[in-house]
Formats: sequence, C-alpha cells, structure tokens
Amino acid sequence: MTALGRVKQWNTFARTWHLFDAKWQNPIESGPTVAKYLQGLHKPIFHPMSECGDHVVVINTKDIALPGDEWRLRVYFHHTGYPGGASWTKAWELHDKDPTMVMKKAVYIAMDGTLQRRYNMLRLHLFADERVPDEIMQNVTNQIKPLRYVPPSLYDYSEEEIEKFPKIVDYPHDYVIR
Repeated sequence: MTALGRVKQWNTFARTWHLFDAKWQNPIESGPTVAKYLQGLHKPIFHPMSECGDHVVVINTKDIALPGDEWRLRVYFHHTGYPGGASWTKAWELHDKDPTMVMKKAVYIAMDGTLQRRYNMLRLHLFADERVPDEIMQNVTNQIKPLRYVPPSLYDYSEEEIEKFPKIVDYPHDYVIR
C-alpha cells in the first residue's frame, strides 16, 4: 500500500452528528463546548494535523440567554474590507436580525484562529427553533449535555400537579388583587 493509500484510508471515517439545545444557554459558555465537538477534541484519535471533527446541530438559538447586561453591552465587530467599512453591532440588534448569528459568532470566537476554523464552521448547523429538516435529524446520533439546567415552564405541568402544589395563601374566589 502506498503512502497516498494510507492517507486516503486514514481520512475515511464516519463523522458523528451531535445535537445541542441552546434554550436558556449562555452562548459565551456553550461556544467552547460546541467548538470542541466541531474540532474533534473529544476524540482519543485527535491530532492537530488531522481533520476529525464532527457535525453539530444547534437548535433553539432564538432562546439563548446572556447574563446581566450582556445584551446591551456586548458588541460584535464586522469589517467589509473597504475603507471606512468597520461596523459594531450590539448583541440584541444582531439577535433581532438573525437569531442564529450570536451563537455562530460565539462558536467562531471559541476556536483557534487557524486556517482550519472555516472548514470546521461548515459542519455547524444552526436553527432558530426546533424545526430541523428530516434529512439532518436522521443523521443525529448523540446529544450534547446542556451546561445549564432548564426549568420546565408552567405549561409543562398538568392541572393535577398545579392543584397539588402547596400554596401559602388560598385566596377566595371573589377576592380582587390590586
């Protein structure tokens, strides 16, 4: 077998598809986690000279949560390449324009600034909500554990569970709360 045959054989491995739910997650903290799977750092066969990263599907990017005043204070830079083409966009404005862009930039910043970064970003699939095409969901085999606990909403509980929940004060039906 020639050296070229060995190289070709080395690169013929299956990429795993991972699912990450970004609901109520901080993109600044979850960006390095997603980047780790895109680069292949979680694999025992990782080597900086080999491309062994996996695909990552990120859903619910419209429901991300930045801490404190980060929506107002965090600014993203973009330059068109022309003189005077620099622009700074606040996080909330960028999120209003494209709900996936804040998460995309967080993952991009979390990776090393090598030439491999753009190829790794091609394996990142971002969706603003839970609607993902079937041809992508058929490939997903693993789920990345969320970094933050997402509490269930009031709509996730049944009427029995709400009635059984202990109450501090039980108001009469004719009581008006002002």
